[in-house]
Amino acid sequence: MNLQRILGLVLIVFGVVAMAYQGITYTYRKKVIDIGPVQATKKEQRTIPLPPILGGAALARSARQTGRLPISPRTGSPAPPS
Repeated sequence: MNLQRILGLVLIVFGVVAMAYQGITYTYRKKVIDIGPVQATKKEQRTIPLPPILGGAALARSARQTGRLPISPRTGSPAPPS
């Protein structure tokens, strides 16, 4: 597989995940108190929002990247046959 197809497959996976989950949630620990031997931490959750339009754009780009959509990226018109 060449680099173009691998990048296209990565974009397909990202696009499907972005459309299905519409966000990535992760948990991290935050230090609240640190006084000598006494320490307290707190778990916090954050979400990185992924709008569905981003997933659609990734899927459209992946179709072009893998060679399944013959549209010129500059003009938007059909690309000449290669």
